[in-house]
Amino acid sequence: MNHYNLDLTKTDDILIVDDTPDNLHLLSRMLTRQGYNVRKALNGPMALTAAQTVAPDLILLDIMMPEMDGYQVCQHLKINPKTAEIPIIFLSALDDVLDKVKGFQVGGVDYITKPFQFEEVLARVQNQLALRAAELEVRVLNAELEARVKERTQQLEEANAKLLKMALHDALTGLPNRALLMTDLQQSIQRAKADQNYQFAVLFLDCDRFKVVNDSLGHLVGDELLILIARRLNLYIKPHNTLARLGGDEFAILLTEIPDFPHVIALADQVLASFSEPFHLERHEVFINASIGIVIGHNQYNEPEHLLRDADTAMYRAKALGKGQYHIFDPVMHAAALERLQLETDLRRGLEQQELVVHYQPIVALNTGKIAGFEALVRWRHPQRGLIPPGLFIPIAEETGLITPIGYWVLLEACNQLRTWQKQGLIDPSLFISVNLSVRQFAQPNLLEQIDYVLAQSQLHPDCLKLEITESAIMDNEKDVAVILKELRKRHILISIDDFGTGYSSLSYLHSFPVDTLKVDKSFVQRLNLESENVGLIPVIISLAKTMNMSVVAEGIELPEQLGILRELNCGFGQGYFFAKPLPGEELIKFLSLTPQW
Repeated sequence: MNHYNLDLTKTDDILIVDDTPDNLHLLSRMLTRQGYNVRKALNGPMALTAAQTVAPDLILLDIMMPEMDGYQVCQHLKINPKTAEIPIIFLSALDDVLDKVKGFQVGGVDYITKPFQFEEVLARVQNQLALRAAELEVRVLNAELEARVKERTQQLEEANAKLLKMALHDALTGLPNRALLMTDLQQSIQRAKADQNYQFAVLFLDCDRFKVVNDSLGHLVGDELLILIARRLNLYIKPHNTLARLGGDEFAILLTEIPDFPHVIALADQVLASFSEPFHLERHEVFINASIGIVIGHNQYNEPEHLLRDADTAMYRAKALGKGQYHIFDPVMHAAALERLQLETDLRRGLEQQELVVHYQPIVALNTGKIAGFEALVRWRHPQRGLIPPGLFIPIAEETGLITPIGYWVLLEACNQLRTWQKQGLIDPSLFISVNLSVRQFAQPNLLEQIDYVLAQSQLHPDCLKLEITESAIMDNEKDVAVILKELRKRHILISIDDFGTGYSSLSYLHSFPVDTLKVDKSFVQRLNLESENVGLIPVIISLAKTMNMSVVAEGIELPEQLGILRELNCGFGQGYFFAKPLPGEELIKFLSLTPQW
């Protein structure tokens, strides 16, 4: 049964699309005075982005526009299920009958000829909004009536079944819960003890960065995402297996009667691959990864809790290794937990003993092929273990709060280094340094004072500093962030949104905050190749950035084909191993002396 939400008290949202600013201003002013919420778009791509981000209740659409005319915009909206039902009124100076017929053929509901009288526009707008409201109300009433009929005719029959399901199933997703899974695990343990040929396995799955979705978009959206995750996982479950939700964003899969060990690994690979596709929520598109812990059942297990414990341990090991992967449990992993504790202790000591170093990865202007700046990336040279990958120590630093002093040190070190190179005449003075600010660091109440001190101490001009922040940092506290970003703009410090496009927050903040650069997440770039015409959201991001006078950096470029496609899309900047890996300062200067150009 479909459920529809109808809020009769809300302000109707109208999107006006016209390449003539005067028309936009006139219609917007008049409709706003009538109490409508009005949004504006100057061209077709802007209109599609606006409608897909937050669907309006009505669209007033000009026909004669460059690049993409109103007919094409309408056709694109009608193809997309999320925007297909939005009523569209065409506005045009074309008064020919055939033009009007074409407007209705592509999906328009009304047609107003320019020059228009506002009384006519208002009457037609009111009429279409009333029709839409009535249609939605009828759907709600029909759905409620259908629900009541089914409920009353099946109430007695379903009462006992509902009670049993409530006891053994998750209320949100409808999946078996922990209690039912424990029963199934106990049966598999007993069967393994009775039959030495019987094989089973447990996969423990946890969604990476799910908290970011909850914190940025709200718990209702988080619940919607959990439902879609459950549905996607269910596609890989056979009738004799069990998929359970353990709570929060944790799921478990019990595989019974497995033919061999590779069968388990193949399933884990399929599940992880499925998470590479976005989750299409009602108003958002979300990308989210998962980490999986695997334990192979055997007759030495006596308690189902021990199976889940070991699978959980393996899952956390997968997260520690970089997330978005699986890991298989073995008894040595108990020692690994102790090693992780030791690594945390070593990291605290390493910060004090100045074992951290900064490497620099070039950022290239794609139109010239020349280096425009660098991103500063922290590395750890452990005295015994050598260079430790960031994927191992950065998560520990984030969990323990060490990321805050580490982030401040990287900022100070990078600014001092860039200024030193400038004074020595080793680099072009126009080159900038890009430094990441973690969520914890961005939440520091004295962040602005720290940045002011770094700039004063290093004597680096603020125009040469670009700070990279994530969408989650912005959405954690929008009010404080707005103040901080405006203060940074007063200082002429550049702002970049890191990992943009992963779908963890609304695009609305771009209109409110001073942002200079959008950094396309490498997951989009890595999918680019000559054999595929799927360029994903990259053209939309580039178009959005151009409209808002922002630059775009594509990270993770590894292949010449990816570079070629990005250049064709008029992407401004890029970085990745295709140009250079992150280099220590002295190696970077040697690299620059070769005057590289791509």
